[in-house]
Amino acid sequence: MKKFWFLNFVNFIENIIIVILIVVPLRVFLFEPFFVLGNSMEPAYHPFDYLIIDKLTYKFRSPHRGEVIVFHPPFDEKVYYIKRLIGLPGELVEVRNGYVYINGEKLNESYLKENIYTPGEAKYYLGKDEYFVLGDNREQSFDSRKWGPVPKSRIIGKVLLHISLVDNLFRYLR
Repeated sequence: MKKFWFLNFVNFIENIIIVILIVVPLRVFLFEPFFVLGNSMEPAYHPFDYLIIDKLTYKFRSPHRGEVIVFHPPFDEKVYYIKRLIGLPGELVEVRNGYVYINGEKLNESYLKENIYTPGEAKYYLGKDEYFVLGDNREQSFDSRKWGPVPKSRIIGKVLLHISLVDNLFRYLR
């Protein structure tokens, strides 16, 4: 009986070591799971969608326009937001007359399913490591139009994998 208990204990310790050596570094340095909590990114992402964030890519290259990122907003280090990257460092970003302009030219937002009206007015000259972000659901999004650019240092990573739990649940229930 003691031998059985000891073997189970050793097996348990081995599993803990595997988690510490493999799973924890993957989670801390490479990938991080998130749930979408609001509707600011609809129709691309819905509340309760499950995302895996790639935390490594931006260590080797700069973020690209149109990518969806997870970041800490400039006003709160403990909160995570998900938004689409619109403006890049060194650009002039303007929101006027319902459209987004980059350096004076209307932005072609081909990643959106349709032309979208962007309410509000904004004008930002982005610094060396600053990015302008917007939600896809512009009417419901609290984003750079309200609180300004996001410093690169606050970007966690980009969306790598998207699983729509609600859609999958509805498919399962049908």
